Order: sequence, then structure tokens, then C-alpha cells
Amino acid sequence: MKICVFGAGAIGGHLAARLAKGGADVSVVARGAQLAAIQARGLQVGTPSGVLECRPRASADPRALGVQDVVFVSVKVPAMPSVAAAIAPLLGPQTPVVFVSNGVPWWFFCGFGGAREAARVPETDPGDVIRNAVGLGRTIGSVVYAASEVLEPGVIEVESDDARLVLGEVNDVASDRVKRIAAALEAGGLSAPIAPSIRQEFFAKFLGNAMGGPLCILARSDMATVLAEAAPREAARQAALEVMALSEAYGARIRIDPEQRLARAATLHHKPSILQDLEAGRPMETAVLFDAPLRLAREAGVAMPVFSLLASLARQQANGAGLAPTATAS
Repeated sequence: MKICVFGAGAIGGHLAARLAKGGADVSVVARGAQLAAIQARGLQVGTPSGVLECRPRASADPRALGVQDVVFVSVKVPAMPSVAAAIAPLLGPQTPVVFVSNGVPWWFFCGFGGAREAARVPETDPGDVIRNAVGLGRTIGSVVYAASEVLEPGVIEVESDDARLVLGEVNDVASDRVKRIAAALEAGGLSAPIAPSIRQEFFAKFLGNAMGGPLCILARSDMATVLAEAAPREAARQAALEVMALSEAYGARIRIDPEQRLARAATLHHKPSILQDLEAGRPMETAVLFDAPLRLAREAGVAMPVFSLLASLARQQANGAGLAPTATAS
């Protein structure tokens, strides 16, 4: 199976290494120092179970890689327009595209029916550029759990062995193509469960983002340190309850015990990716992690006062650092 990973950062590089270990013919689209390192030395991904090494074909130009059987898009959301402009050479008539990203996905309203079916998520896909370049028919949704970071160009560290990529068709219909993609990932040792409702999985992941992201930005610290104190712990709990109410409003009830999620989060000496971006001076995904969920809440009449306050203060930090671009930035 020829598989291209478009965006070989912490998440994309880990996926590429897993797919290569499983026997796929892997290529990556990367740029800058990461591209140079992969071309020179390949990828090295450290995990608690050992080091994964691979030498995927790598280029900044998708035209050099050709048509693929599957494409994973794992760039940060501000770079999505640049993906839309470049992805065509990778796509054959039947090539599915798995989107691996944070925040409200651009395909969120697919399958709702009625007036909501025509709704869009402009924070993720301004001007429908991804929708037009890829199309809903090719699109496969995913939710990733993999605490990881790029230690240096070409070198990635994954912090735990419970990483997984949850997959699902955006209309929640079972398909053979999702099973084949899951099998390719699991052949490389990465858990890839298939969700009966990928939108429900999005809300379950977003609950964790809402609990930790803004607070970690404000404290400039990891989850365990932030949640060691009672006041931020209570704020995180209230934010989780607000996300659960939001999920109900969109027909995706998530059955999560906030106390259990808090207890687990309080053991994680991990900085969320949005804080990693702030500290590294990279564009932050405030539009899809803060603005889009709050817009969905307003449109559904769901009050989210605690998350709104935390997100507003965190956004001010991003704005002050000049790292909160609009979704049209590349």
C-alpha cells in the first residue's frame, strides 16, 4: 500500500514510522529542517517500547511522490489552505484522505441532514478550499491520542505506549477502506480502533483539550503541575461539563466521568501541543480549539462561561505573542 503522510511533524512522523514498520510504502511531505533531516538520516521515533526508524521518501513537492493509495493529512490547521493548493498530485480516483488534526474538523456537519448539513466550519476550512480540493467522498475522519513532540529535526519522542488513532467515516457508515487503513496502522503497532461515531470521538478528545489547553497556556506548565491545585482543577472540571453539554446539543453524547478524566490528566507531565506551539513561536490553533467551539455553542444556545473565560485569556496570550493567525494563514 502506497501511503503518503502530508506533514511530518510529531504526529505525522510517528504515523509514518508506524506505517513503515507495518510494511507500507511510505512517503512524506515535509519542509525546512525536518525535510532536510529526513532526507539525510530518515526518521527516528522514540517510544517507551523502543525506537522506530525508517527512511521514507521525502519531498516538499507532492508532485515528486505521485499518486497514493491513502493520504494522511497531519498539518496544523493554519496550514490547511497550503495543503489544499498542493495535494492534487497525490490523489487518484479512489484515494481516501485521512485528516488528523485538532479542533472542530472541517467536515463536522456532514451527515447531520436538514439545515445543518449545509453549515460550514470556516475556522478550519476558510472558503471551502479543503472541501473543494479533496471532497467529502474521499474524507475519513480521525481523532489522535499521542502525546509527542519533535526533539530535533528528524527525531520524535512519543511519551506513552497508549497512543492510538481512532478512525471513522464522516457519515458514520462502516466501510472496507477504513478497515484497510486501520489494519495498516495496527501492523505497525499503533492501535487504530474504528468508531461507530467519529463526531462523538471528536467531542471526547475536545473535552480533554478544553480541560487542559487554556489552563496550561496561562500557567505555562504541564497538566500534572496545573491540576495539582484545587482552583484550576475545579475550572477544568467545569469546562468538561460544558463540553459534555455542547456534545449533547449536537447529538453526540459522550459518556465520560469528568473526575476520572481529571485524575488521569493530573498524572500527565505533558505540555499540550498548543502550549508547545506558544513556547516554540509557532502559529497556535486558537481558531479551531477556542473560537469554533464557542461559535458552535452560541449557535446551539449552550452556555460555556468557564471555557469562554479560559479561552479568552489564553487567546490574549497567543495574540500578545503574535501567534494567533486566522485560519487562512499558511
